Amino acid sequence: MAIMDVRKAGDKVLKTKAEPVLRVDKKIRKLLDDMAQTMYSADGVGLAAPQVGISLRVIVIDVNEELIELINPVITKSEGCELGNEGCLSIPGVFGEVERFAEVTVTGLNRFGKNISITGTGLLSRALQHEIDHLDGILFIEKAQTIHRGK
Repeated sequence: MAIMDVRKAGDKVLKTKAEPVLRVDKKIRKLLDDMAQTMYSADGVGLAAPQVGISLRVIVIDVNEELIELINPVITKSEGCELGNEGCLSIPGVFGEVERFAEVTVTGLNRFGKNISITGTGLLSRALQHEIDHLDGILFIEKAQTIHRGK
């Protein structure tokens, strides 16, 4: 496993819609491993492949000490709405209030190419939506109602 460089706002890859993964193989599993290590080393709760310079629809999330890996994730169900504070490893020191669905169900593939479905509320719901936005070239600051600097 390797720690990858996290791309910062202004990098073209962050504004590009990521390509779907056509085949889950050893290379994709290594990407998942490297992304998880990178996320943990940066004290993040989520990371999308474009954030490490790879324009593929791959995300990793860990909000409850349980790693979630999703390939080609799609929001298939959403309910409610809530405003919450967000930050991003690609925009260090900047935070904003973003309105998101309160609950989402996301389907995708796991590291073995098997279909999976995850339903999340709270921080998990927010993280899923935030990372999927990255796959579509959207940064949270584009959706934020307020933006502020913080620690």
